Amino acid sequence: MTPQIRKQKVLRPVDSTVPARMRRRALRVTRRFGESPQRVFGAWLDPDLAGQWLFATALRPMTHVAIDARVGGAFCFADRRNGERIEFTGEYTEIIPQRRLVFNLTAADDPRVLTRVIVEITARKSGCEIELIQEEAPPDDPNYTRERWLGILYGLGVALDSTATTSSDRKSTAVMTRTSRQGKNRDQ
Repeated sequence: MTPQIRKQKVLRPVDSTVPARMRRRALRVTRRFGESPQRVFGAWLDPDLAGQWLFATALRPMTHVAIDARVGGAFCFADRRNGERIEFTGEYTEIIPQRRLVFNLTAADDPRVLTRVIVEITARKSGCEIELIQEEAPPDDPNYTRERWLGILYGLGVALDSTATTSSDRKSTAVMTRTSRQGKNRDQ
């Protein structure tokens, strides 16, 4: 089943109707994770996992997520706020597994603004580090935008931790079940 995604018709760094005085420089944030680059990279393209943290909040995951994870593929993250549908949409322009993801992003509150987001993942001795760069970030409040990205990356860490716990819980349960069965077989 192909996800229902509305493609961007024209992709350019910033819509020409946005005055030059409203354009901003690149915004950079970094965060370290105790997870492998493969796992962190995969969280950006897995719709179920990404919907928990990407553009979401701690209390409210996205209500609709569609991801076509290929160069030229589109994505849509949707939520309802105050009875209104809010969408974050874009298109992937570069995908280098476990290392780099680049996409164009349309701002939810101003669809005329199209920014470029670059996610660089670098392996570390223990886990990895993300450097996220948003080119032509919205000019209204750069501190808000920076804090929002930091919050999103924090949410990524929480989502990865919760899925790691779920996976290890499954493994523990499987080991306990196997051990219980082995004990029963010895008793018979």
